[in-house]
Amino acid sequence: MFTLPLQLIDKFLVQYNVGQALLAAFVLSVLATLPLKSQRLIAVVTITFGMIFLMTPASLQAPAFLFLGIGLIVVGPMIYITAER
Repeated sequence: MFTLPLQLIDKFLVQYNVGQALLAAFVLSVLATLPLKSQRLIAVVTITFGMIFLMTPASLQAPAFLFLGIGLIVVGPMIYITAER
């Protein structure tokens, strides 16, 4: 029943590593929160994906994504603090 969609997803993800898939998910989630016009929600998404990038094993992604996670961890709280109530 679910074999065809899973095969399509597998064929797509085989070409990319975990870091690239997480980056795509991060971009899509930020784009999904933009219509809500909530700067705090974008900050929470940024912090969450920063933690995910940091906790993902280094063998599954390039080292650049680790530094991206550190950057997101630093930028996320700044976005949260500058958000208006």
